[in-house]
Amino acid sequence: MKIFLGPAGIPLGAPEKSTLGALRYLAEVGLNAMEVQFVRGVAMSPEMAEEVGKEAEGLGIRLSVHCPYFVNLCSPEPEKVRASEKRILQSVERASRMGAGVATFHPGFYGRLGREETLRRVKEGCSRLRGEMRKKGWGEVKLGLETMGKQGSFGTLEEVVEVCGEVEGCIPVVDWAHLYARAAGRLDYAEVFEALKGLELKHLHTHFTGVEFSVVGEGRGNEKHHLELSSGKPPFEPLAREILRRKVEITLISESPVLEQDSLRMKEIFRSLGYRFS
Repeated sequence: MKIFLGPAGIPLGAPEKSTLGALRYLAEVGLNAMEVQFVRGVAMSPEMAEEVGKEAEGLGIRLSVHCPYFVNLCSPEPEKVRASEKRILQSVERASRMGAGVATFHPGFYGRLGREETLRRVKEGCSRLRGEMRKKGWGEVKLGLETMGKQGSFGTLEEVVEVCGEVEGCIPVVDWAHLYARAAGRLDYAEVFEALKGLELKHLHTHFTGVEFSVVGEGRGNEKHHLELSSGKPPFEPLAREILRRKVEITLISESPVLEQDSLRMKEIFRSLGYRFS
């Protein structure tokens, strides 16, 4: 098993605020993962994506990308679905050029649709995307459906697992804070790993941060904003213990307000539990 730790986006402490500078800084401080953020749009050129990939490979840093937030595969307006798919594919193309293993995205919103219709539309959208990815030669990149932290967003763990079980090349991106917030502060790490078992994943890509949420019903919550790891909402050490107990190969991307600082705290916790980083 191997554990990969790093931030979502440019580390706060990086002297050079560029993706290449970020990678060099992460290698210096002893982190081995980074999620390249395209959340406001794909501004990176194809040529730069290739350069980033070479730099990351040389430094031993595992890359992923996060697609733009402006995605809704469940929209009742076909042009919005097409625009969403275009943004995802643009991100996937850059991911392929940089050797990133997964392109994470937020699938969409229920709106006025029932759960079954929303699920159907997400499956159909993912199938179309995977077909286009294969045609373009980008099939090695996995489509990462993120678990979501608000009641109105498609993305319960069960929904994500169902899509990934049926659409080849789709994988779950477990956002631990989102699961915690959506369930109004309940999160059983062992239950999550058991729910994922049927997918037989070789590597699990995840996000971790503390989170503030509002309660909207019995066992139901909506995420509000991210907190530092030290908040203990949710607690990290029990997750680290479960990862080590199950020998899970995993990436943990820090979305904390202090980004790489909390990645380094995660590293300290794993070390305190006996894991040795190579």
